[in-house]
Amino acid sequence: MHIAIALFDRFTALDAIGPYEVLVRLPGATVTFVAERTGEHRTDNGVLGVCADATFDDVATPDIVVVPGGPGTRAMLDPDTALATWVRTAHESTQWTTSVCTGSLVLAAAGLLEGVDATTHWAAADLLGQLGATFTDQRVVERGKVITAAGVSAGIDMALGLAARLAGDDVARAIQLGIEYDPQPPFDAGSPAKAGPELVALLQDLAIERTPPAP
Repeated sequence: MHIAIALFDRFTALDAIGPYEVLVRLPGATVTFVAERTGEHRTDNGVLGVCADATFDDVATPDIVVVPGGPGTRAMLDPDTALATWVRTAHESTQWTTSVCTGSLVLAAAGLLEGVDATTHWAAADLLGQLGATFTDQRVVERGKVITAAGVSAGIDMALGLAARLAGDDVARAIQLGIEYDPQPPFDAGSPAKAGPELVALLQDLAIERTPPAP
């Protein structure tokens, strides 16, 4: 089973690494980070770099596709970009095509979510709708062989569900135990509805301060 996780400049680290930490533990799985070009791709804050070992052309027909999100997705929303083209072509033969956070915008740009229920980071809900999908605020949404996950940490939930689909519940539970994924956050502020408008505004201010200029 070949799992391809896409990289691009200004992706969000946990969107890719969260699912990786789950899926790489599946029996018989090979995980490859792929991109338009091989080499290092920097995350959204520019601090962390992750290396793509293969190009999209090198891994044209993976069994599983994972598309992370991040600010860099905004440059990938033309259906003719290399990432959207690869996703659309690979989807023809995948077992599962998945996304995390704003990676679903790329799936939509590739034409995979037209009129389909899907999720994304809450801040990108309107944009997902503009791209033809029907936004739902569920944490993980499965429609056919397409699975979309909400923001960042939801990718771990998505990957564990996918692991159960591929290898059974017991294997997925064992992987969860192995990575000690037992969330007990000190706060209950993980959604706009729970956080309230003041925290939403604070987050937006912090994001503006932290976001580096586009190259």
